[in-house]
Amino acid sequence: MTTTERSTHAREPVPDHEQKRVALGYLQEAWAEASLDGIDGDCLAQACLFAAFAEFVTTYGEEAAATFAEGLGTRIRNGEFSLDQQRQ
Repeated sequence: MTTTERSTHAREPVPDHEQKRVALGYLQEAWAEASLDGIDGDCLAQACLFAAFAEFVTTYGEEAAATFAEGLGTRIRNGEFSLDQQRQ
């Protein structure tokens, strides 16, 4: 299902895990388009991180966003963001 098809369906409450799955799909589509336009993956990653943290700060405040960010090192080391492990 494409982004356009998803957005034309009737709006019903969507569980959080499903919203995250759909959101990731939107981001993957945007990433693929930007890559086709020649945008470097590292630049995309940094822009995504900036946008994500800006949203966290707007939604939860600077202290809560900083606390969340402090835990990222452990999560990265535990493989939570390693795609190869997620596919297993």
